Amino acid sequence: MFKSSFPFEPILRNHLLIGLGIAVWVFVFLYFTEPLDVNEFNATEKLLFLPLYGLVGALAYLLVLPFQVWLYRKNEKFWSLKSEFFFICFFLSIGLILSRSIYLYIIVPNEPNPYTLSYYTKSIYLPAIATILPIILIGRWAFGKFRENKLSTKKIEIEGEGTYEGLRLHLNDLVAIKADDNYIAVSFLDNNKLKKQLIRNKLSTIAMAHPDLLRTHRSYLINPYHFVQWKMNSGKLHAVLTSEIEIPVSKTYADDTKAVLGQQ
Repeated sequence: MFKSSFPFEPILRNHLLIGLGIAVWVFVFLYFTEPLDVNEFNATEKLLFLPLYGLVGALAYLLVLPFQVWLYRKNEKFWSLKSEFFFICFFLSIGLILSRSIYLYIIVPNEPNPYTLSYYTKSIYLPAIATILPIILIGRWAFGKFRENKLSTKKIEIEGEGTYEGLRLHLNDLVAIKADDNYIAVSFLDNNKLKKQLIRNKLSTIAMAHPDLLRTHRSYLINPYHFVQWKMNSGKLHAVLTSEIEIPVSKTYADDTKAVLGQQ
């Protein structure tokens, strides 16, 4: 079960919304529950200091997003409950470090008896996390599920010339297409197994019909969704895709390819 899939959301804009939600919720929690002896603050001091914790929570979340991207690519663009668990643990660790720093150096600087790390973690940080973590998980799941539902309805049809058979599949099941004389060789996933099919058509025709695909070479189109990493092979740049497929990137298309894949 721990290896079962968990909806994944790669769009930064939606993660910014989650970060904003964290910032607001942390501020509200601290303002009304007063776990940091904030009852000793006047109204002005509450509005001055407490939003810092909210901003720290949002910052901690955004800081670990590169780790999420790395982990997603490392697992060949598969996000599991295990991946989600590691992400959340990393986020909580960074959040603890940052919030503890705010407490020591801004809230109670030079105080002789600040809360110990143990007490701060068990009595303040973890209770606060217990209230906000379900919201974070639900938000991440909801954004990811919405994206998955959109993708599941988006299909692509690779047509053949004349009476030749084409291929209809989900866009994200298509990995790459290679020109092969008067045919194109389509690499795609079928129940997570890589398959190939020859179709009589021209690569240029497919490129014009399907702008979601990326031209990396005069003989290759790829689906940016399946990009994993870059690789140099014999001094030439290659894009490594799902199932360790290596696609050459020619100088003609290198700048456009890097610009697109750099956002994946």
